[in-house]
Formats: sequence, C-alpha cells, structure tokens
Amino acid sequence: MTLFISTRGDKEKLNFEDVMLKGLAADGGLYVPEVWPTFTKDEWRSLVGKPYVDVAEFVIAPFVGDTIPKAELKAMIVEAYASFSHKAVTPLTQLDNNQWLLELYHGPTIAFKDVAMQLIAKLMDRALTNRGQRSTIVCATSGDTGGAAVEAFMACERIDLFVLHPDERVSPVQRRQMTTSASSNVYNIAIKGNFDDCQNQVKAMFNDNAFRGEVALSGVNSINWARIMAQVVYYVTSSLALGGPDKICDYTVPTGNFGDIFAAYVAHKMGLPMGKRIVATNENDILKRALATGHYDMNKVVATTSPSMDIQISSNFERLLFEASGRDSDQINQMMNSLKQSGQFEIDSKTLSVINQQFEAGTADENAVAQTMKSSLSDSGKLIDPHTAVALSVAQQHLGDNPMVILSTANPAKFPDAVKAATGIHPELPSHLSDLFDRAEKYDILDNDATQIMQYIKTNSRAIR
Repeated sequence: MTLFISTRGDKEKLNFEDVMLKGLAADGGLYVPEVWPTFTKDEWRSLVGKPYVDVAEFVIAPFVGDTIPKAELKAMIVEAYASFSHKAVTPLTQLDNNQWLLELYHGPTIAFKDVAMQLIAKLMDRALTNRGQRSTIVCATSGDTGGAAVEAFMACERIDLFVLHPDERVSPVQRRQMTTSASSNVYNIAIKGNFDDCQNQVKAMFNDNAFRGEVALSGVNSINWARIMAQVVYYVTSSLALGGPDKICDYTVPTGNFGDIFAAYVAHKMGLPMGKRIVATNENDILKRALATGHYDMNKVVATTSPSMDIQISSNFERLLFEASGRDSDQINQMMNSLKQSGQFEIDSKTLSVINQQFEAGTADENAVAQTMKSSLSDSGKLIDPHTAVALSVAQQHLGDNPMVILSTANPAKFPDAVKAATGIHPELPSHLSDLFDRAEKYDILDNDATQIMQYIKTNSRAIR
C-alpha cells in the first residue's frame, strides 16, 4: 500500500484516506507518495482503447491501496463521471496537423476542476460516513475550484463547505456558479483582496492546530493529493489515444497553482513516456521567471482575462522542488520560510537544472491571448477560452516533431466578455446553466482578516468539537 510523506519532513506516514481528509500536513508541507508506483510499457499498452473509467481505476488504485475496496472504488469512479456530457469524459479535438486540444470542460461546471472534484466528493463522503465524522472544507478559488466544489459537495450531508474567492476578481459566470447554490451546507465568502490572499488565509487556518482540530478542517484545493491523483488520468488517456506508450506527446498546460502540470509530472514518474511539459503563464509570469533565473520573486498580481492564473504563490511548485532537490525537506523548509518572510527564495543550481530538464516555460500577454482566441476560431473553427488561449499561444513557440497536446481547461462560455471582445462571438452557456443569471445569489463580503474569517466559519460549521 502506498504511504504518503510531507515535503517538509514530518516523520508521520499516512495512508490515502488520512491524507485526503487532512489536506495539508501538520508541518505545513504537501503530501507526496513515499514511493512512486510505476508501470511497464506492456501495462500501459493494456489500457489502449479502454473506457476512461477503467483507466482511472488502474491509475488511482495504487495510491488508494486497501483503504477502499476495489469494487467500491470502481463504482465511485463510474458515478463521478456519469454526469459528464461527453462519453470520453476528456476528449481530444484536433486543431492542426500535430496539435490537439484536450477538452477538460465537459463536467457540470464546465471547467477542468470537475474531473477531480466530482470524484473527491464521493471519496470524502464515503470516508466520513464510515468513520462517523463531520468535516469542514475550506477552499480558496481563483474562479473554477469554487464552483466545482459547490457542485460536488452540495449533496454531502457530513460536510460544510466554505469557499473563499477574491471579491470582483472572478468572472460573473464563475461567481454565480459558486453563489447560486441553495444548499444549506455551502457558504461563499468574497474576500477583499486577491487569490493569493484567499490562499494564504486557507494555509493559515491549516497551520492553526487549535482551529484545525476544532472545526475538523479539510481542504480540496490542489494542495490536496487526491486532486493531483485524479488529474493524472487524462494525461494517460490522451497519451494512449495518440499512440502511447510507444509514441510520446508534448503537453502545454495553462498554469497558475502548478497542480495540473504537476499531474503530468506524476504520470511520467509512474512510467508513462512523455515529451516536453510546457508551463504556460499569463502576465503573472513568476513561474517562467523562476525557471529561467532560479529566483522566485513575487510581484504584484496583475488582473487579466485569464483570472484563474492570476497567481503569484504557486503552491504545488513545492512538490516539484521537493522531488527535484532529491527530496531534501530541509531545503524546502528554507525556501518556504524565505517565501513567507520576504516573498522570494533562491533555487540552487542543481535543483534548477533538474527542473529545466523536465519543464519548459512561456508567457502570453493579453494581446497574444486575444489574437490566439481570434486565430483559433478562424483557423480551426474552435472557440476557446482565455486560459486555453494562453496555452495555445505558448505552444506555438514550442512545437516539435511530437504531437502537441494543449490543455483546454474551461468552456469559453465561462468568460463570455473576453471571448466576445476577441472574436465578436458571445458563447452561450450549456442548457443546464442557461438560467444561471436568473438564480438568486448568496455570499458574504469579508475583509482579508484571519480572525473575522475564522469566526465566520466557527459560527456556521456543524463540525465544531
């Protein structure tokens, strides 16, 4: 059975269910497998042509181990993806001779976060029911995580969900997907600040052991290992569809918190042959700068048409630093302490060299994003959202002999204003969301103040101990 360890050196080793429910390690670190499960090319070949749910079971089972019986795991996977509008769950669409879009937006909230969130809700609900426990889930969102979490957890009786989003820094569609749920276990908080402020508040709650225990705190941001695990699957299905494991694909991923592209790294660690992994950033280009210079230095967040990537603190980058440094938790602690104290840290040359052997990076500014949305429509008839446009623009700079897979992370209808400004076309919401702007909203606006936010949660959570 796979056990999990903290990137910051906590000696406690936990199984999958415990890691999923804890979210963040007690020392503030992120969980990673103690040993990476690996598969041979023959084992990967055995999955060619199999349904998405079968591939998901194959990929996820080694991480879950014996914490969930095989039949129950398969049933939850099948149920999680039954609501997706495409039978392939995450289908590929060809853009050009050697360019493909991996469409990750066929879930209920039309963004890639559904792929992991729909499954995690079922896994968590089962674990809490079996343990006779309640949980308070707090998540920070730059737009899509919140809506996906609300949709996934609103029917979970044992969970109270609190979603923190930056006030007036998400699209109207994103906000309404969070704030129009009528479920009594869902609470939306608009924070007067940016996404990094929201994320820092969540991390502070996890680092407050008294509060964490009092409300039985858990989290579903991509700091939660279960999120990464679920996202590995679509790298496998897309690779196999394009000739893997005998042929390799390059991947360009619109990147903010580094979770989605870290899932590609995990697939590679599990033995899946893979070409380039390209980090695509918008004007908030801290990751590109860090990979180029070894200097991770926070700037002021710039508001763009791709708000889910308007981030300066890329949480999952810590997992990559841990792996690239040879799992040196002392080094990770030094870097993360420096980031907390001064907003910057240095990556040593050896670690940086390892990272740059595994990843490339590029940036698309607002002009490039708008032009790419326009050219995608004219060249291939494909309407894409701004985040996908960031990735497609960057991908053009890194084309080679391998098929290039560009991750399309959201339906363009989530960002109608930006899409219309670039293309002249107003994308329509799918039918199940057609009345979204007629639904009543419910959310509270709070200052970026830890005491105020934690008191709000304690007042409303049913898990108070």
